[in-house]
Amino acid sequence: MNKLAVVALGGNALLRGTQDGTIEEQEQNTKDTLENLIYLIKEGYSLVISHGNGPQVGNILMRNDAGFENYQIPQMPLDVCVADSQGGIGYMIERMLRNALVDHHMVKDVVTIVTQVVVSKDDPAFKNPTKRVGRSYTKEQADELNKTKGWIFKGDTKVKDGYRRVVPSPEPIEVFNAKSIETLARQGNIVIAVGGGGIPVYYDEKNYVRTLDAVIDKDNASSLLATIIHADEFYILTDVPYIYLDYNKPTQRIAEFLSVADAKKYMAEGQFAEGSMGPKIKAAIRFVENGGSKSVITEATKLEDRKYGSKISMEYDK
Repeated sequence: MNKLAVVALGGNALLRGTQDGTIEEQEQNTKDTLENLIYLIKEGYSLVISHGNGPQVGNILMRNDAGFENYQIPQMPLDVCVADSQGGIGYMIERMLRNALVDHHMVKDVVTIVTQVVVSKDDPAFKNPTKRVGRSYTKEQADELNKTKGWIFKGDTKVKDGYRRVVPSPEPIEVFNAKSIETLARQGNIVIAVGGGGIPVYYDEKNYVRTLDAVIDKDNASSLLATIIHADEFYILTDVPYIYLDYNKPTQRIAEFLSVADAKKYMAEGQFAEGSMGPKIKAAIRFVENGGSKSVITEATKLEDRKYGSKISMEYDK
């Protein structure tokens, strides 16, 4: 049986920080990133691909605002916006991947699944919203939206005197249609799932599926999916080729092979910032602790070169 890998694409896989975000830019970025996955396919891996959606869902929320302010078009809730981003980004990945397969004379079905992910409505994250979404507002606008919609705001880290809406980021518990995702992947299809961490939902007292204003960490949800579908390996593609210790300090050094124990030790020492590498390390550790063979954190362009990439695995335990 082919090895099954879950590959989580970082945000820069689709949209780079200095770009406007035109469809031409996003399609080219996506094609360039996916070209690097061909190596895994040629090696015989079955693939499930996940992706971020931060910039895209932010733009959808801004269109929400503009449509309401200018034309009184009813605003859609956050869960619908996340679903919109899953469909749009999934379509883009699917089409660009099909084109990359053509270039390499390969034929495979590529399937996008709009994915709901169960969380607990009692998750502590709901008492401390931290994830910034959408556009930046003035203090007056933020106060009015807090009054009329109950939205919570925190200072914008990039815009002076700006405020952005913050929403909870709860822990994922269950991934809808995980068995179907595994079956499709093991049959040789490439599956795109848990985009943007998935659409957060919960079960009510009647076991109905209800929605929540929240976002789920993409790497965390991808790690859970990888565990549920019994993936062999978990790849997190980001904008650096390795995990670094003492990052951006004179003592910076590469951590190429990490045991779970060492990764946890460095986490406790504060080596990995919560806003950048921290969540990726946590997701990588969780996958290995739950039975995965190894987690790899690297840059997409380095996938084919086994010399690159940081690996977290039980086999490196001392």
